[in-house]
Amino acid sequence: NSSFPFHCRPVVHGFSRGSKQLSIPTANFPEQVVDNLPADISTVIYYDWASVGSGDVHKMVVSIGWNPYYKNTKKSMETHIMHTFKEDFYGEILNVAIVGYLRLENNFDSLESLISAIQGDTEEAKKLLDLPEHLKIKEDNFFQVSKSKTMNGH
Repeated sequence: NSSFPFHCRPVVHGFSRGSKQLSIPTANFPEQVVDNLPADISTVIYYDWASVGSGDVHKMVVSIGWNPYYKNTKKSMETHIMHTFKEDFYGEILNVAIVGYLRLENNFDSLESLISAIQGDTEEAKKLLDLPEHLKIKEDNFFQVSKSKTMNGH
């Protein structure tokens, strides 16, 4: 797919409410990032690499969906990073490389079924990201640049 890997560097304002309910740390992407997604990126679950600021690169799952708060006229983008952060990150840059596509977005009738779907997604994403062609994206210049920039205080 021509859009992949898709790179972006949003500033994220901490973890969303979802992380408390789902006990999965999720960060919401700012609206302008979502509004600027390529047109062919649809409402699905993706697997990707991400780093916070100049930190290490971690596996993650991103769900892009219609935001019910805006009566589904706006997309929302939430990321589940497979890593336990010691503290919440506020105003940090999230370096994201969306690698590929896991499944279509579903509506769930219960919190339990949502949580088990997310757990299934993260297991699947872990396996896919271990493939050699995906591991090399983790070593990409995109992430190296974020490290060197921050270290030089720029």
